[in-house]
Amino acid sequence: MPLSPLEHDRRYGELDQVIRAYVGQPADDTPDQPSRALIAYLRQTWHSRPWALASAEQQLREYADNPPGRLRLRLGEFYAIPDVGLPEGEIQQWLYCLADHIRGSIEEGAVPEPAAPATHWEWHARFPELGQFLGGWFSQDMPDEFDDHEAAVDDYRATADAQLAARLVGELHELLALGLDESDYALAVAELGMEVDPPAPYSPSGWLTLVTEQLTAPRPDYGSPVGEG
Repeated sequence: MPLSPLEHDRRYGELDQVIRAYVGQPADDTPDQPSRALIAYLRQTWHSRPWALASAEQQLREYADNPPGRLRLRLGEFYAIPDVGLPEGEIQQWLYCLADHIRGSIEEGAVPEPAAPATHWEWHARFPELGQFLGGWFSQDMPDEFDDHEAAVDDYRATADAQLAARLVGELHELLALGLDESDYALAVAELGMEVDPPAPYSPSGWLTLVTEQLTAPRPDYGSPVGEG
């Protein structure tokens, strides 16, 4: 029978995170050099969930030691490695290579320096609420759903939990603190799901600043209804 969510996460949860880091990226790791995708995974995980690295190394190695047969894959009892662009016969050694790099990073305390995200996975891992906001409120359907960008932001503010909105503000500040070029901010919002342009005359960073101000502005207080108080 298929794995339960609990069993899947217990056995393959962090392995799955490593593999997801390769979406849109080449699996070109070598014994001497980790790939761009693995460096991004290491950077984000070291700075947010360092305890998960040991689980990743263990799950990668155990999966490589005991690759699933066709029957168990068909029954859904194993995690199926998505296509990463490698021949099937090279997957096992690739998994060992990833495990070795992660183990070396742990044992040597080799923590990648803070930097702007380098991959699609890293953008979403670092800015999860911003990804929800941009992908949910600023998709290509946004002009059909809202009068303008300001109305979309107001709708998010009115419907999102206050704690999530506060998290979004923090992520906006963090993104703006990266000090990227405007072309890189345009790439950032696109990676995070925005499918419409910022409103004229704003640049991407100028609009992100405006959104931050809009989300943190005091809500209007219209007082108590007549007859109350």
